[in-house]
Amino acid sequence: MERVLLNKVRWICSHTDWEVMVVTTDQQGRPPFYEFPESVRMTDLGINYSKDNVRSPICKIAGYLQKRHLHRKRLTELLMHERADIVISLYPSESSFIPAIMDGSKKILELHFNKFFRLQYNRKGLIGLIDRWRTKLDERLVRKFDKFVVLTQEDQSYWGALPNIEVIPNAAMSIAGKLSDVSFKRIIAVGRLDYQKGFNRLLQAWALIQETNKYRDWRLDIFGQGEWQNMLQQTIDKAELQDTVHIHRPTTKIGDEYAHSSILVTSSHYEGFPMVMIEAMAYGLPVVSFDYKCGPKDIIQDGANGLLVKDGDIEGFANAMMHLMADESYRKKLSTNARKVTSTYSEEAVMNKWKDLFTSLTEK
Repeated sequence: MERVLLNKVRWICSHTDWEVMVVTTDQQGRPPFYEFPESVRMTDLGINYSKDNVRSPICKIAGYLQKRHLHRKRLTELLMHERADIVISLYPSESSFIPAIMDGSKKILELHFNKFFRLQYNRKGLIGLIDRWRTKLDERLVRKFDKFVVLTQEDQSYWGALPNIEVIPNAAMSIAGKLSDVSFKRIIAVGRLDYQKGFNRLLQAWALIQETNKYRDWRLDIFGQGEWQNMLQQTIDKAELQDTVHIHRPTTKIGDEYAHSSILVTSSHYEGFPMVMIEAMAYGLPVVSFDYKCGPKDIIQDGANGLLVKDGDIEGFANAMMHLMADESYRKKLSTNARKVTSTYSEEAVMNKWKDLFTSLTEK
């Protein structure tokens, strides 16, 4: 989400004279991972929701309610002072109260997940009940915004005929001379090391591949960090996959990593829009992906620019990976088609949709 936001802000700063402010809640004095343009004002409200993540469910709920009250107070003060033309929520906690802030701005809700994101964790007990309750509330919440933006046609279909809904995907960045020739015996996966990205499922599939003893010269590189890092490393060690699987810290030069890989794999349980997928395809990488909600069906043409596997089919996922690993000519064919993603999801096309949306709202 931060990278998508950065790309959008950079485009606005270079193509318009609009003033941009980015408001965060949990920066805790840390600089942004990516460098934003100097003209962008960065403001942190100091709410720090993430500090409650390790507390018990009851304490977590109490802490959340307290922080949410502080969040609303500080954001209201900021917006009443700034008097912006447009305020965009990326669906953190302020989405529930931001339409009620009477600062005169048009309000946009931008969903980077999908309608069912709260339910994908399948949490039990009190937290699970809250997940289901909040999912039901979402259907009423999104109607309160001037515009509700989702990332895929698939997700739009789940929300029904909302009068304010609009589909604007994320953009594939233009590539300058860095393309993979898919000759490298290297597979790449990118994302947070947590439940959503499902890298445990990827490691299960990789273990099946290594049991065949046919692809010992291939390696799997995972780029990311998160609360599952130790667990995933223990899985690698227990399965004795250390020679072929490595976990790396995130890098700001992920394009170089794509260019030196031959296949992207995505094993997520859910997404709003798999940004990594279109980034890697822009570099010429064919994709092997579970058919999770939402995004793969919008982007991948099965057998043409990548391979779609029934969600949760570990053996099928391993077989799809081996199909591409074994056939370089087929990888090249899919690679050629994968690069066409840049025309469908070009930055110019996507950002002109945003510009038209902003203009139409301010004209009203």
